[in-house]
Amino acid sequence: MKTWTHPGGKLREHGAESLTDAELLSILISTGTKGKSAEKIAEEILDKFGSFKGMANQPLEKFLEFKGLGDVKIIRIAAAFEIARRIVNQVLKEKDE
Repeated sequence: MKTWTHPGGKLREHGAESLTDAELLSILISTGTKGKSAEKIAEEILDKFGSFKGMANQPLEKFLEFKGLGDVKIIRIAAAFEIARRIVNQVLKEKDE
């Protein structure tokens, strides 16, 4: 049995629920920069905004402040948050029916 050292492998082996918020976010970020891993960038983002909820309320331009995040990575994060928002809205709608 392989022991994974990166979040994607950990997710595959142990399930998504086994990952920290930073590990989940780092999967969306995908690659880091020279000297800074995707996981480190994810930790910096979460430290600044406090949580996924704090991140979700930010304009996309705020994410450009982080070295290692460009348009593609920011758009990927925004899409993931929109998917989550739609799931929550659907669950709330079904609950009210």
